[in-house]
Amino acid sequence: MRREMLAWAGCGDLWKRRSAILCQLGFKRDTDLGLLYACIEPALGSKEFFLRKAIGWALRQYARTDPEGVRRYVGEHADRLSGLSRREATKHLG
Repeated sequence: MRREMLAWAGCGDLWKRRSAILCQLGFKRDTDLGLLYACIEPALGSKEFFLRKAIGWALRQYARTDPEGVRRYVGEHADRLSGLSRREATKHLG
């Protein structure tokens, strides 16, 4: 799955890019963070609503498992994450 999702994350198809970001939503502690971040990376500067929303959603889901890790990621990428992605990612972090 990893190789295919990395290919999707960098392709021109919006829905494949979104799917690559969201592919691990239910994995919890089994989330491959390297894959998650690698799939998010190509979309960080995107103005596309569905990609911005997917980034926030994926990070918000992972925050249920590792809230400090998501806080750290959001802080480290604050200059590149859209407001929507940041809000979604930190929605339940308080």
